Amino acid sequence: MMFHVVQYWPLRLMKQNRLSSMCLKLMLSRPVAFAQIWKSWFSSHSLVGNKNIILMGPPGAGKTTIGRIVGQKLDCPVIDIDDDVLETTWNMSVSEKLQDVGNEQFLEEEGKALLKFSASGSVISLTGSNPMHAAGMQHMKKNGIVVYLDVPTTIIMSRLKSMKVDRIVGQSPGISLKDILQFRKQFYKRWYDIRVLCGGDVAAEVVAEKVLDAVKRYQNSELETFISTRCSRSGRSMEKDSRKYFSDVVTEGLAPDGGLFVPERGLPKFTAGEWQSLIEATYIERAQVILERCIHPADIPASKLAEIIGIAYGENFTCSKIAPVRHLAGNQFLLELFHGPTASFKDFALQMVPHIFAYCIPRSCNYLVLVATSGDTGSAVLDGFSRLHDSDKQRIAVMNFFPEDGVSPIQKSQMIGCQKENAWSVGVKSDFDFCQTAIKQIFTNSDYTGFLTVEYGTALAAANSINWARLLPQIVYHASAYLDLVHQDIIPFGSPVDVCIPTGNFGNILAALYAKMMGIPIRKCICASNENNVLTDFIKTGVYDLRGRKLIPTFSPAVDILKSSNLERYLHLIANEDGQLVTQLYNQLENQGHFQLQKDLLEKLQQDLVAGWCSEEDCLAAIHSVYSTTGYILDTHTAVAKVVADRLQDRTCPIIISSTAHYSKFAPAILRALRIAEIKQNPLSQLHLLSSYSPLPPVHWGLLETLKKKGNDDHQVCAADMSMLMSHIETLIQNHFMKVF
Repeated sequence: MMFHVVQYWPLRLMKQNRLSSMCLKLMLSRPVAFAQIWKSWFSSHSLVGNKNIILMGPPGAGKTTIGRIVGQKLDCPVIDIDDDVLETTWNMSVSEKLQDVGNEQFLEEEGKALLKFSASGSVISLTGSNPMHAAGMQHMKKNGIVVYLDVPTTIIMSRLKSMKVDRIVGQSPGISLKDILQFRKQFYKRWYDIRVLCGGDVAAEVVAEKVLDAVKRYQNSELETFISTRCSRSGRSMEKDSRKYFSDVVTEGLAPDGGLFVPERGLPKFTAGEWQSLIEATYIERAQVILERCIHPADIPASKLAEIIGIAYGENFTCSKIAPVRHLAGNQFLLELFHGPTASFKDFALQMVPHIFAYCIPRSCNYLVLVATSGDTGSAVLDGFSRLHDSDKQRIAVMNFFPEDGVSPIQKSQMIGCQKENAWSVGVKSDFDFCQTAIKQIFTNSDYTGFLTVEYGTALAAANSINWARLLPQIVYHASAYLDLVHQDIIPFGSPVDVCIPTGNFGNILAALYAKMMGIPIRKCICASNENNVLTDFIKTGVYDLRGRKLIPTFSPAVDILKSSNLERYLHLIANEDGQLVTQLYNQLENQGHFQLQKDLLEKLQQDLVAGWCSEEDCLAAIHSVYSTTGYILDTHTAVAKVVADRLQDRTCPIIISSTAHYSKFAPAILRALRIAEIKQNPLSQLHLLSSYSPLPPVHWGLLETLKKKGNDDHQVCAADMSMLMSHIETLIQNHFMKVF
């Protein structure tokens, strides 16, 4: 028997009062023109078309109730698989069938019923076990958008208890209800197109609205466009061909006008209930939920994104919590961001971005990724891109430029040791600012980039934090840190925290500001600088002044930066997206070496940010002091943040200090801080010496393995000359990619 639903109307139909009540609701909720109300209603009314909206989730998720409400709002058929398909087919209740045939046979017969079922333009509520039958779900997905009602397991358990449900499909002696619910999640995650978070005591009416909003977003991918920070409002073109989407900004990196890409409609907002639904979640689950809302499924479908996140934060991280929060002392907590393969916070983005990049780029072109690093980025980029599938490595290569004498010996050894068949490092006889500026100039040199495309079929791409995809994974760990404090009962949800972040290129602290915008209760972001304290002066005075400043090499080289690229994104944000003003400021910085914010912008900035800096002596003293009192070793960058946090925190709320790198990367400075005589000056011996003290945390395994490799001095070095850098790029392309004739 083949089911084909022509018309199955919900129990309660919205008649003449449906439109009037919708209009009233819209007018009360936000100011909107009457014409827009009509447009909104007709958009909802024709939302489904011939496609089905398929509601999926665990038993107790509210699929049936929410399905009826959604059907009423769309004025379309509503089908409940339990009531309208299974019980009609079997002529008995679902519970009787389960008792009659047992778990395995029940799933098989349930799946067969799905295969015989057909509908269009309907709202369909699946059973909790339907997703466990692959063939049945493949059949359903052919003409449907699958919406996953993601309800925390604790809430489902409570609901099932109140409903007096003590058995579901798959349960047997020795297997708890909770275990079954956890087991089923893998099937829900396999099939959904859209996730709707349903945490807390959210009314079914509210969840139904969220379902409709999510479906609208899914179907309107063209709304999620990106603009340049230097694009004037009048210059924003609505022509289809000129729009930039997530896939475009990942591959292009830098905007054609020299600005940085930002989402035109801003970042998504999460409700307090949605954040609270993630308190019990793992890091990978949190990352999946947050990134799904930031990346449209037209760019990366949820299933592919899940695969990428699973690869990025799998076995290559040594801590199962990925980014654990550790209590340091008093109200200070450390967010440990060094458990990735190259021992710095850069791994969070750069274990993921290469796979995102490989998915987004067209197959018809080779890509060379250029990166400038002040230390940690280089090895993270090289390691990340070297983990691509072999077929992707043939068409994607990476070249890393770093200041030859501006990184720690271990950082240099690590960058050289991370070189692979598609990943190379080049030392430049200059500082990081030269490397970063040179790459920006190469990207905006259309003659040169055009030549590479025509001559070699190769396009250039960026992997520095100027690439939007680099920032998104960093938002996740700032949000996750806050949720961990709530989970550990340090604070209730809604209580504020401060964050203190060692800051060079402004990407990490910008990600914290973005997390705040998305609903994480961060009060102040404390910007911690070393003796290269241009950002400290800027945040205090509003004057960004590079005149007469020379870069000072310090023990914390990753923040030895004078031109902070991502600051431009933040200025664009607080200037209400005034691209013309941002262009003016950065032209002045380029031509005159300084700019000054007007008073109202400085006041906005100071609502979010405070800043301080740390001397070299204070940095080493902090490392020694913390080790003496706790046995824990801070790296030099974390020590900078610790010193600044001690000075600027008011102790009225917890402060989360970003521990951005493992101390193993800076062994000479650590040995000096701990007043241990340096013996055997090679980096590997220094790490073995540190390890002999049984420190917390232990010496980083990935660094030890990298330093054991032979040939750790084999790399190219070039002068601080643009033409030399361009020559190196062309040589690499010739050697790695087949020349186009």
